[in-house]
Amino acid sequence: MKVALVSVLPSPYQRDLFAAIAALPEVKLSVFYMEHAAPDSPWPQKPLASYERYLPGFWFGLGKARIHCNWQLPSPADYDITIINTLTVSLTGQWLMRARLRRKKWMFFGEKLGPRSRKQDILTAPLHRASGIAAIGSWAERDYRARFPRVPVFNIPYHCDLQPFLDAPRPARQPGTVTFFFCGQMIARKGLDLLLAAFAQLPDHARLLLVGREAELPALLAALPESVRARVKYAGFQAPDALPQYFAQADVFVLPSRYDGWGVVVNQALGAGLPIICSDQVGAGHDLVLDGENGAIFRAGDTASLAEKMRRFTQDETLATRQGAASRARAADWTPARGAERWLAALQAITA
Repeated sequence: MKVALVSVLPSPYQRDLFAAIAALPEVKLSVFYMEHAAPDSPWPQKPLASYERYLPGFWFGLGKARIHCNWQLPSPADYDITIINTLTVSLTGQWLMRARLRRKKWMFFGEKLGPRSRKQDILTAPLHRASGIAAIGSWAERDYRARFPRVPVFNIPYHCDLQPFLDAPRPARQPGTVTFFFCGQMIARKGLDLLLAAFAQLPDHARLLLVGREAELPALLAALPESVRARVKYAGFQAPDALPQYFAQADVFVLPSRYDGWGVVVNQALGAGLPIICSDQVGAGHDLVLDGENGAIFRAGDTASLAEKMRRFTQDETLATRQGAASRARAADWTPARGAERWLAALQAITA
């Protein structure tokens, strides 16, 4: 089948999945990106594959959102189905959903929507006419099913290449220490303030390694006692290819976001064989973390609960090893090839 996929930009994590879909003999995939890179994105750009190309166009800012306007869009007549992976405020996406694809088969591919509002109901109205919705994770799937009960909804989370994380050698540990690891933007939405407050309550043999864009970190660190700051290491932003070596330095991964539609770093922690502590507002936690088996889930915003979950790993020297092994075992089900299988089943169901 001929499939067109319109996405925002060439994310290194989505492209793993797109490559696996393109490799399927049953699918002829064409991917169209609305922009080359986000203005604040430090990802190194890599050459496009033969099935990928950029759409001409521009974007303008509206609040915190980038509103895209593109042209030379894929013609619906040339494809059996079109997949739209854009923000609902995108003019390009709205034009496709409301006009060009009105009588064609198309799917919406997205993370869980935010809280309902009059504005959001207007922007998402075309989804009631979609041929299907590919929800990024079971948390999103439940929400889409409730909002769009007449539309087939498929649970297709992000799947990315975890082999570099599985293969990364683990350096020798300092005896008696436990290293917690956070990877992402140092901002309140990611819960970094909660993480630092919880970490300050842990015993002196706990360490914290931070990787990502600095953002609000300096101010947050300044509020901590010097004795706590001395146990925190900030390694700066790291390109995707360098991340496995940082995950390998850790004993426990923590993602305390106040909201995260998915969180690909949770996939990466799975591949690195780390226990995962995350909030109940992290989409990936609903699919990748089994509480008590390969990590723990806490209520978003609850610093005391987060500190208690982290403290367990400082009190039991074997807990990280046991739960990390469970994460590594689960990683086998989260390869791009498995993700492509899910996509193929959904596409075949809709185009049958």
